[in-house]
Amino acid sequence: MKVRIGIDVGGTFTDAVAINNETYELIGSVKMPTTHRAKEGVAAGIIQVLEKVMSECKIAPEDVAFIAHGTTQATNALLEGDVAKVGIITLGSGVQGLKSKSDTNIGDIELAAGKKLHTYNEFVNTADKNNFEKAVRTAMENLKEKGARSIVATEAFSVDNPENENEVVQLCKEEGLAGTAGNDVSKLYGLKVRTRTAVINGSILPKMLDAANMTESSIKNAGIESPLMVMRCDGGVMTVDEVRNRPILTILSGPAAGVAGALMYEKLTDGIFFEVGGTSTDISCVKDGNVMIKYAEVGGHKTYVNSLDVRTVGIGGGSMIEISEGKIKDVGPRSAHIANLDYEVYTETKNIKEPVLKTVRPEEGDPEYAYIECPDGLKFALTLSGAANIAGYVPEDSYARGNREAAVKAWEPLAKNMNLSVEEAARKVLELSVVKNGKVVNDLIKDYHLDKSMLVFVGGGGGAASVVPHIAETFACKHKIAKNAAVISPIGVALAMVRDMVERTISNPTEEDILAIRQEVLKKAVKSGANPNSVEIKVEVDAQQQKVRAIAIGTTELRTKELSGRKKTDDELLEIVAENLKAEKDKLKIAADNGSLCAVTCELVKKHMLLFKKKVTATRLIDREGVIRLQKRNSWVSSCTPKNWRAAIKALLEEHTVWGDGGSEIPNIYVALGGRIIDLAGMQSEAQILSLCEVELSGTHEDDKLIVVCTKTTENERG
Repeated sequence: MKVRIGIDVGGTFTDAVAINNETYELIGSVKMPTTHRAKEGVAAGIIQVLEKVMSECKIAPEDVAFIAHGTTQATNALLEGDVAKVGIITLGSGVQGLKSKSDTNIGDIELAAGKKLHTYNEFVNTADKNNFEKAVRTAMENLKEKGARSIVATEAFSVDNPENENEVVQLCKEEGLAGTAGNDVSKLYGLKVRTRTAVINGSILPKMLDAANMTESSIKNAGIESPLMVMRCDGGVMTVDEVRNRPILTILSGPAAGVAGALMYEKLTDGIFFEVGGTSTDISCVKDGNVMIKYAEVGGHKTYVNSLDVRTVGIGGGSMIEISEGKIKDVGPRSAHIANLDYEVYTETKNIKEPVLKTVRPEEGDPEYAYIECPDGLKFALTLSGAANIAGYVPEDSYARGNREAAVKAWEPLAKNMNLSVEEAARKVLELSVVKNGKVVNDLIKDYHLDKSMLVFVGGGGGAASVVPHIAETFACKHKIAKNAAVISPIGVALAMVRDMVERTISNPTEEDILAIRQEVLKKAVKSGANPNSVEIKVEVDAQQQKVRAIAIGTTELRTKELSGRKKTDDELLEIVAENLKAEKDKLKIAADNGSLCAVTCELVKKHMLLFKKKVTATRLIDREGVIRLQKRNSWVSSCTPKNWRAAIKALLEEHTVWGDGGSEIPNIYVALGGRIIDLAGMQSEAQILSLCEVELSGTHEDDKLIVVCTKTTENERG
């Protein structure tokens, strides 16, 4: 049996899971303390946990089909200021060169309180071609004398002509220095931000190179032939070779792993994902089946690194209860393990006898947090997990399930002080936790224009049931705890897809520009370890910011597998969509079916301009497992074969393009081929749509069935 191994390195524990490569079912999992003091760093822990999971699950090296790990090493290095000094070599000439010198003077970047990334600058005149190499070597020596261990080569417009930057990086390699080219970390214009991104990459290069080399050699020494993959901050994986060039892509990859695992198991359309640990909760947003992405910030500065939009709140299963004058004031951010106390809910009832309410300040300057002490000296923290168990929100089969009877006894002194029942005191704490988590949820709903009535709250992490059921109830949303929630992060690593992206600054992109960036991202994904036959590419055009973005997602195997469940009948699919639309089932119809996806439509009457109403057709693309993959309103559906797709798309474009004084506004087009949805939304012309679609549909068979969905762009499509 072939297996996939996923390893997640956390700040406290390193988890590993073994997954059946065919069924994607969990075979086994292990947990070990994360190594921080070993000379090999976290790499030592990765090897230890790998050996343990292979031993306990009886896995032979030749049976490992895929192995990947996620790591907080890059993030921790930045937070702790454990970074190399960076030398910046600015390339240029004339007036532009003088401006570049100013734009690339990054100075010191404050990473955390008292922790700074130091940079030093040298300028090389590119006009003097005969002395270019000599000037670069002199600049490198000057920077080394100042303490630089890593070099960044940066030049205005290097994304168009990277020759000079790449030559500097090659000279760095010859000198045994870590080197980063600005054009390699981003293809966007914006010299200052691109240079800053390259500097942050360069600052962690030496440390990450050592760890990558050590981990990869240990994997090979273990007899595992499958190449080691590493988790990226956008939810994909890349090869170790790519980590050696762009370690910055691994920052914030910890939260990304949990979302990746939840999406693989739960197949969300629209939802909020909560990964709940003992101290904090990472909250992220899924819209139309995709996790929302934003530019990462380091030390309050924007970079050109795309990462999951994960927002962290200091509320977790172990969060303690802040009290004032014997009454509940707040919950968190301190947790039980910071105060070196056991949880009240994870002990035997007999251990809680004659409890006395006391307070502790876990760290200097902290407020008072509640704990109880028994006559025999046993001490227990009052926690959010205790409150959730007392209030009945934690199911029996949950990892967070504890001893409710013990928790009730522990909470009695606090409840008595407040003239409340124990259940009322517990609910008050849960309500306070929702204030903090709820603010983030409301912000995500607002930022991404989500419809609250369609959201599903999904919980992952060991403390999921301590947080998610209650906040879902408060928001009147459905919720579920992800399958194997306690080890969802290493599962996400094990099941992750290869993901890469290219962004370019292009005003009025032509069909050639669109196809060129598509080909570029395909090459990058393959270089990162994706099988070319598995890669799916989405191209986005942002006319307002003059950006074109191409995203490629693929697998490391010959085919993309699904976590197959029982196929739903037509009647069951209609029931699911009826519930989603809050419509009667007999008002729905299956407008098109390609064997893997069905287009279900429903005519709705919507309020329009105060007293007026209008009819719109809502469309849901739903797969045979019952997962809604696309939801649009005011839409039109057409079905066709590969032979006549061009005519079908042209007809929809001709009918629904809006003409005005500012020119034409073409509708959004989505094409479903098998289980794939080719997203052509955002294209600015018919020529762009047809050119891209021709590439995407190459290799189709004449008996394939296509579904084309067309939606307006001038109003809210969702609903």
